[in-house]
Amino acid sequence: MKIRDAIVEQQVQWVLSYIQGGSADVWKENVIEDLERNLLNYEIVGEFLIDLKKEFGGGETKKQTR
Repeated sequence: MKIRDAIVEQQVQWVLSYIQGGSADVWKENVIEDLERNLLNYEIVGEFLIDLKKEFGGGETKKQTR
């Protein structure tokens, strides 16, 4: 599936499909429930990504090797 051609909800669902583990699973399930109940409405996927970054900050950090 080309994600660029997908509607915003499909894009959000695609991103959510990669979120796994611990508190991320709980957050993901809450987002999915809110989407299904129409409590969340993203005009563009960027709005969702802002929420994702607010929740989890910078994400995983990579160890640098020298």
